[in-house]
Amino acid sequence: MTQFNGRTKICYGSDAIETLEKLPSKRAFIVTDPFMVKTGFADRIKSHLDRTGMGHQIFDGVEPDPSLETVTRGTLQLLKSQADLVIALGGGSAIDAAKAILFFAHKAGQEKEKPMLVAIPTTSGTGSEVTAISVITDTANGVKIPLNDELLIPDMAILDARFTRTVPPGVTAVTGMDVLTHAIEAYTSRQASAFTSIYSEYAIKYVFRYLFRAYQCGDDMEAREMMLLASCMAGMAFNNSGLGITHSMAHSLGGLFHVPHGRANAVLLPYVIRFNSFDVGVRYREISEMLGLAAHTVEEGTTSLIAAVRSMNESMGIPNRIRELNIAEDLFREHLDTMASHALEDACTKGNPRLPSHGDIRGLLEQAW
Repeated sequence: MTQFNGRTKICYGSDAIETLEKLPSKRAFIVTDPFMVKTGFADRIKSHLDRTGMGHQIFDGVEPDPSLETVTRGTLQLLKSQADLVIALGGGSAIDAAKAILFFAHKAGQEKEKPMLVAIPTTSGTGSEVTAISVITDTANGVKIPLNDELLIPDMAILDARFTRTVPPGVTAVTGMDVLTHAIEAYTSRQASAFTSIYSEYAIKYVFRYLFRAYQCGDDMEAREMMLLASCMAGMAFNNSGLGITHSMAHSLGGLFHVPHGRANAVLLPYVIRFNSFDVGVRYREISEMLGLAAHTVEEGTTSLIAAVRSMNESMGIPNRIRELNIAEDLFREHLDTMASHALEDACTKGNPRLPSHGDIRGLLEQAW
């Protein structure tokens, strides 16, 4: 049996943020990061809550790649707050942290009703606002831990592109390539379906049409809104289909060497496309045809897609080799087996169209070096 879960209510458009004023909650717990406070974005959220008389408390201790320690602190504060609404404001890190905090708080006090979770993304990348996945980091062991549970799916996502307008070009680039990786891996996953393919196709088209525009001009609000929709659509797709080994290796590489997730995905994606080409080359050709690239044969379509991904990387200053990520070669080679082992055990690996061996992943990492 195949099934598709689209549980999150999605509110989008310029007035979507006003949805907060219609929620029946009594007290909100806002999970965000210091930058959202500094820019005044958190105050915008509090202002809407104040208009309804809703009480609120803010937890702004989320760092990039949120740690277990941060999640633990947030969980304890949420339990004390007695909030019946959790608002996640920020990029993937803030949303993932909020989801994990709510998950553990609910597990610790299951006699209480689970608070409502509203996600407000301020970057167009992770799709975390609609997924059952949260990635947190075990800093002691240098490992990223993907949590996967239906309790992690937000009840509502508010997509307001104004929150993404000030995202710097470099961040726009790597988060956008994360969207593309989500969409391509969802489209070619072992669990891909007719429904996930529709969302993936639109996400892929939007990335190729709007990402470079958003990168070039942050005030291009059409491009910003379309990238926000692409991110959400890709999230809807991979939440149902799963992902692949681009993500598995990116989790491992990022956990050990602190490489931003989207940047790691962007570097690794072309190598994984080639690795999977025997199994899903027809799907890669379909993507190339959809984008108007040369695709008279499966091989040509696959090669065209790889070239298009690399060209997009280069146009936005993203390297196409791991060696250009400021990683020392001796440390990289010393940790090759560890990275391969972690990637092989990663939950994303089971969705890859070609099931890899330890040696396969090690070889891919060496190729990408």
